[in-house]
Amino acid sequence: KGKCPEDGWDESTIELFLHELAIMDSNNFLGNCGVGEREGRVVSGLVARRHYRLIHGIGRSGDISAVQPKAAGSSLLNKLTNSVVLDVIKLAGVRTVTSCFVVPMATGMSLALCFLTLRHKRPKAKYIIWPRIDQKSCFKSMITAGFEPVVIENVLEGDELRTDLKAVEAKIKALGAENILCVHSTTSCFAPRVPDRLEELAVICANYDIPHIVNNAYGVQSSKCMHLIQQGARVGKIDAFVQSLDKNFMVPVGGAIIAGFSESFIQEISKMYPGRASASPSLDVLITLLSLGTSGYKKLLKERKEMFSYLSSELKKLADNHNERLLDTPHNPISLAMSLKNLDETNDAAVTQLGSMLFTRQVSGARVVPCGSVQTVNNYTFKGFMSHANDYPCAYLNAASAIGIKKQDVDVFLKRLDKCLKIFRKEAKQERSINEINDSNAATEQLED
Repeated sequence: KGKCPEDGWDESTIELFLHELAIMDSNNFLGNCGVGEREGRVVSGLVARRHYRLIHGIGRSGDISAVQPKAAGSSLLNKLTNSVVLDVIKLAGVRTVTSCFVVPMATGMSLALCFLTLRHKRPKAKYIIWPRIDQKSCFKSMITAGFEPVVIENVLEGDELRTDLKAVEAKIKALGAENILCVHSTTSCFAPRVPDRLEELAVICANYDIPHIVNNAYGVQSSKCMHLIQQGARVGKIDAFVQSLDKNFMVPVGGAIIAGFSESFIQEISKMYPGRASASPSLDVLITLLSLGTSGYKKLLKERKEMFSYLSSELKKLADNHNERLLDTPHNPISLAMSLKNLDETNDAAVTQLGSMLFTRQVSGARVVPCGSVQTVNNYTFKGFMSHANDYPCAYLNAASAIGIKKQDVDVFLKRLDKCLKIFRKEAKQERSINEINDSNAATEQLED
């Protein structure tokens, strides 16, 4: 049926299935005689076994989704993977999605492929409207594709950084709709930035007939992010949304899914990919989804949501104990932020030092964001880089509840963070004591004089 099975398969069944696919490829025929330049020859047995002897890759030179006659098994693998992934995207919340394909590039390059496809539809356009998110790959995806990003600064609402819809519309009017390639919005992001106002942006894009590409990097795991995409497509215009394989399905880095609501446009994107492609990302995600089944993937999504609530409540307690606070970002369903105001006021270098301390204590993924850092990316200078704003009110620390996180991860992180913050408090207390002694000695000397 081309759908993800409800109950996961065991490993021996999956291996049997992959071997059956592999023997349909010509390089595995017993009497095969290859006289071309690309015959699926592999000199290392270890490499052949690593790929289950599926050596030909996917697609043909003119279309990544095309069937390759001498690689029937690999072609079938590709079709099945795309079909199973489409089923899971619907299950995750975007029910009206019509087409998708796995591409062997990470999110940034996959976004660039979408922009390059739009170039043929809008040859005069050179600008991309981009509500600011301080993540280099999505910014560089626009530069790499040869377009000029028009950065729309976010607006601060409480602790949250949200889409400035008025600025987006004003910029469209100023530049002219025909000169704008697309609006490039974002769902999954680091707090205190929250997902863009996708419904409103989709309506603006529909009103001005401007394409809309959504960076949904790790949004498949969030029902809220997927709901935003579904609603945006319902009330307005969303042409394609791109998500990472590794972040959403726990496979090695190197693949993404490009999905959308127009089958013809998604096919255009797939035909834009030059040459054949590696089958590894398709193979990895198919094996993973067959082993999990829909019930296993739903269970992981449920556990992630529960761990987000747990991380949120425990991080709030820790923040209160250190006279800091958990920033109020209810619109961000994956990432949390805790202020580091006291740390920042005590010592300019303390915030970045905390990041180093956590890393050396084997805490990965936590980001510390100081105030006022400046960074230049492809000749564009961002003030307050990493904080998604020029002047965010305080320094802070990020932690995320992503798919696969366990209670033990949260508990160990909080324990190590608490220890690090106590070290800073102790050092600050000692420094205050030294300053008080020095002040006292100076006062005594003055009296004696």
